Amino acid sequence: MNLVIIRTLILYAAVVIFLRIMGKRQIGQLQPYELVVIIMISELAAIPMQNTGIPIINGLVPIFILFAAEVVLSFTALKSERARGVICGKPSILIANSRINEEEMRRLRYNINDLLEQLRLKDVTNISDVEYAILETGGQLSVILKSQKRPVEPADLGIATGYEGLSTTVVVDGHVIHENLRKVFLNLDWLKAELNKDGVRKFSDVFFASVNPQGELFYQLKQ
Repeated sequence: MNLVIIRTLILYAAVVIFLRIMGKRQIGQLQPYELVVIIMISELAAIPMQNTGIPIINGLVPIFILFAAEVVLSFTALKSERARGVICGKPSILIANSRINEEEMRRLRYNINDLLEQLRLKDVTNISDVEYAILETGGQLSVILKSQKRPVEPADLGIATGYEGLSTTVVVDGHVIHENLRKVFLNLDWLKAELNKDGVRKFSDVFFASVNPQGELFYQLKQ
């Protein structure tokens, strides 16, 4: 039993490391060759886990070869436009100027119900509002609305807006993140003083705290 546990942990760690190096894209954003690599790696890892008679190296070597092949293909696609078109494919225009491209949909075996579903997921209910709908190489549908149908933005009304930026997390579950405090040019004394204003004496009582770009502290105490 101990052998099975050790082999499982080794294979699990190897697969996690390889997939982590491959990148952060989600399943729906993977290119076909990347999805194939992930499926094959999972199968190769499962065999030595189930059968202790198979040397663990027989699972690790094919996994490493697949990982190396994926890296080579990714690098080739990165450097060559022609290779990228062959390996990853090219985006397909399904709607242009509110007109559905039937020929392209037949070629992709993409039916009208799929198209309407993807449009609804983008909060688009009327094809006449669509300037372009493009099926990306990862399978996502990008929708560009006609200019008169797009949401109004402050720039359209000539309204100047201030910089928003991102809030910086400084406390998580009672633990102060000193590195983040330094990034926003603040220190522990400032944080303690801000919390003391509301009667909070201990950092361990704080569930979450962040500082916005204006230097204002938001926090929530533990329940």
